[in-house]
Amino acid sequence: MASRELSMRRRSDILLVGIAFAGVLLHLAFLRSYGWFRDEFYYVACGRHLDFGYVDHPPFVALVARLVTAVFGDSLVALRMVAVLTGALVIYLAGRLARELGGGLFAQGLAAVCVLISPVYLNLFHIFTMNCFDFLFWTLGALVVALILKRENPRLWLLFGLIAGLGLENKHSMLFFGFGVFVGILLTPERRQFRDRWIWLGGALAALLFLPNVLWEVAHGWPTLEFMRNVAEQKNLALPVAEFLQNQILLMHPLSLPVWLVGLGWYFFSRQGRPFRPLGWIYLTTLAVLLTQHSKPYYLAPSYPILFAAGGTAIEGWLERLRQPGLRRALAGAIVLLLVAGGAALAPLAMPILPVHRFIRYQKALGLEASSGERHRMGELPQHFADMHGWPAIVKEVARVYRTLTPEERARATVFGQNYGDAGAVDVLGRAYGLPLAISGHNSYFLWGPPERADIVIIIGGDEEDNRAACVDLRRAGEIHCGYCMPFEDRQTVYVCRGLKMPWRELWPRVKKLV
Repeated sequence: MASRELSMRRRSDILLVGIAFAGVLLHLAFLRSYGWFRDEFYYVACGRHLDFGYVDHPPFVALVARLVTAVFGDSLVALRMVAVLTGALVIYLAGRLARELGGGLFAQGLAAVCVLISPVYLNLFHIFTMNCFDFLFWTLGALVVALILKRENPRLWLLFGLIAGLGLENKHSMLFFGFGVFVGILLTPERRQFRDRWIWLGGALAALLFLPNVLWEVAHGWPTLEFMRNVAEQKNLALPVAEFLQNQILLMHPLSLPVWLVGLGWYFFSRQGRPFRPLGWIYLTTLAVLLTQHSKPYYLAPSYPILFAAGGTAIEGWLERLRQPGLRRALAGAIVLLLVAGGAALAPLAMPILPVHRFIRYQKALGLEASSGERHRMGELPQHFADMHGWPAIVKEVARVYRTLTPEERARATVFGQNYGDAGAVDVLGRAYGLPLAISGHNSYFLWGPPERADIVIIIGGDEEDNRAACVDLRRAGEIHCGYCMPFEDRQTVYVCRGLKMPWRELWPRVKKLV
């Protein structure tokens, strides 16, 4: 019996590793198809200013960026390989979770395939952001909770606390996951866990790991709370409930809808799923919290591997009730093939697979586009692709203007970007042109402050009257044309400001933009 169980585990691992490896190969084929994503510049910049916190995120992603760039330099491929490999691990863990829920090979494979083909994962496992790590910490945390519930081993709460604490140092939305676990334990017979010291020790460990970021927030006047308030009021769209839910279907892929809906029902209405019901509450509590805020639709994405694992287990159970083995195998194969084919059809909407002109035609033909959740005016490309365009053109124009300065002026010059994308692009791509490091009032760039001795400022965009109010002499020196970039980046004027009307310490608070 033990030998047979070991053989099944090996087959399971081979299957899941194979599916995860297929995901890696898919991403590798298109890793450099477009270009740097806006946030990737920012995280590299944050890695150069290591701290226990940043305006819009905790320190984990910056630390990873620092480690990668220390070894590989400003390599886009190296950064993105971290995201790709993290995504492969999430695919594997989704299948492992299905195994712990009692699912066999089909259940595990189905869960893994659903993660593989979901557009939101195809997109966010392709670029280096904190989201790929967020998905990992949620899925890994859910797996540990399943092990606790299944094996009745309360000491595993310490491992859960470690995962939750690291997750909180990556993204504050890990609090939603922790709240979901708390509610799930409280509302089920597993509330007996609260009588054991291990769950409290695990919580204490998570809090201890999170403490450095909290102390940083206190020391800096809670900038993240100011940022979140501004985002809700000024940036994010307040989507109606129906539209928010509609976006979930598209983000996770319409063909996977039956899988995760069945999975949710499995946790709450099946006898097999009853012991694992706290996992179902993670999804419902997170959904409820996000619907009360101006949240982007993809914020719910970390919870879906939990549902895919349960859905695969439930569907496998139904198939096993069929008396004809041939029919059972045919249906199982058809389900997987349908998901893979459907995933291939929507993959160009999530990954830079097609040339831009072909993508635009393809998207119009399908008539499908998930909301960005923001109020920006959009161009021909959705935001997740537009933010991969235009950066070389922006930096090249800034460099051209920089070369018009005299050598003495260059020694006293800095570059001001209206947002962290412009500033980060100058910091990363500007090295090849010999540009100075950029400054900005946007998010963490604001905290890093200005260079006190710079009195020549190349300003990227902004309101001309505002710029003139700060400068002794302001002249238009160039204009940016960045094609398929976000519309607010295109046709920006590049100014040269010679002399400031006030010291940087007085001017800097006026450029603050935490949003």
